[in-house]
Amino acid sequence: MRVYENVRTYIKKNGLNQSSIAKKAGISAKNFDAILNGKQTLCLDDLRAICYALNVRPEKFM
Repeated sequence: MRVYENVRTYIKKNGLNQSSIAKKAGISAKNFDAILNGKQTLCLDDLRAICYALNVRPEKFM
């Protein structure tokens, strides 16, 4: 699985709200959705921000 797929799976399994995660990560909801669907590249800075919002280490998704 790719990193963005692991993030998407984690969010779904934990019943988390994508909009609130995007807001906390400082990413627009539209871009966050594109990242989770593989339509936009997940850069390292965005991964760090998402992990901060989820309170998990980036290694969890690699």
